[in-house]
Amino acid sequence: MTTPVLPNDAEAAAPPAEPGAARAVVDHARSYWANVRSGEVGALPAVAGIIALCVFFGLSKPVFLSVGNLANLFGQGAAVACIAMGLVFVLILGEIDLSAGFASGVCAAVMAVILTDWGVHWTIAIGAALATGVVIGLVLGTLVVKLGIPSFVVTLAAFLAFQGIVLMILDEGSNISINDETVKTIAGGNLERWQGWALLAVTVAAYGAIQIQRWRRRIARSLVHEPLAVVLARIGALAALLAAGVFLLNLERSANPQIISLTGVPVVVVILGGLFAVWTFVLHRTRFGRHLYAVGGNPEAAVRAGVNVDRVRIAAFVICSGMAAVGGVVAASRAASVDPNTGGSNVLLLSVGAAVIGGASLFGGKGTVRAALLGGAVVAIINNGMGLMGLSAGVRFGVTGAVLLLAAGVDAMSRGRGKLFGRN
Repeated sequence: MTTPVLPNDAEAAAPPAEPGAARAVVDHARSYWANVRSGEVGALPAVAGIIALCVFFGLSKPVFLSVGNLANLFGQGAAVACIAMGLVFVLILGEIDLSAGFASGVCAAVMAVILTDWGVHWTIAIGAALATGVVIGLVLGTLVVKLGIPSFVVTLAAFLAFQGIVLMILDEGSNISINDETVKTIAGGNLERWQGWALLAVTVAAYGAIQIQRWRRRIARSLVHEPLAVVLARIGALAALLAAGVFLLNLERSANPQIISLTGVPVVVVILGGLFAVWTFVLHRTRFGRHLYAVGGNPEAAVRAGVNVDRVRIAAFVICSGMAAVGGVVAASRAASVDPNTGGSNVLLLSVGAAVIGGASLFGGKGTVRAALLGGAVVAIINNGMGLMGLSAGVRFGVTGAVLLLAAGVDAMSRGRGKLFGRN
């Protein structure tokens, strides 16, 4: 009789082997959840807020989810999102720029005067507006860094001064119309349908190549890396999301197509996407970006590491005001005019709110360009949805303020949990 071969105790106690890919995905999910529990929530609150707001407003006012209104959301939130992108850079340092709103108004006024009153080509007019933003940032950054004046005081003074400068540029309150079709296309134009699909293909291909290359590079260097299934799932999710967006935006959204047809991806979406790609690369793939996070996290350690802290801080203010100039150009394009209120009213508050709601920290050391876009989307959805519901401006301001306070509270609690779990 043949004696059966019994497994040893260790083999008998061992559970069945889990497939490698599945186990890697499960481990990655557990690691992500552990980070969330320790306070690393990232963009999760903003994404959850966007979904919840869209569901709420979609059920309350079905027109909110119409293609025309969704396309309109991009135009409504573009200027605020641009300014918020720049504010992320100074927020990472733990600084603030209270002048960004009216700085955008000054730059828009410069463009309008050169373009309309002087009759100069639009390229020179927009270039002058951007150059004005860079000069403003250079002056503000120098005052903060070299003279040691708190950024709150410097930018508050600039906030007041820029209101007067706008009035002087616009001849004490006149309105300057913008008739240049190219400039008006920035916030009011649309791509051809085929251009939207071509842009989708290029974007997904570029994003996929970057993600795969990064995954391979980390494996080659024996660094911690995500499972390939997670990388491919992220690429597929982006492709599906963008394809759905292009499909919807390519639908006819004009009430009278016989008179005027409105189809295609808005040009401002392409501009926002390009700015997002550029500044994300700067923050996460350049030495300047690494130095910026280092200075924001621990300035003394950055100095000991040989980082030119003053140069990094001044550059952050230059980028912030430069992006304010971009926001001013977008706002002027959408309104087809510039007046003393351009960049004023609640623009600054909404821009700061967008950056913080998206996940940028008011304590410094944390923030992404994605935060500005997601937060800008939350702000735009709140204003648009409540406008459709017929709620007053007071209610909208109150709700936006409550959302901002909630975001700041989440940031404070996440920092507390981070210290509890051993993170700075």
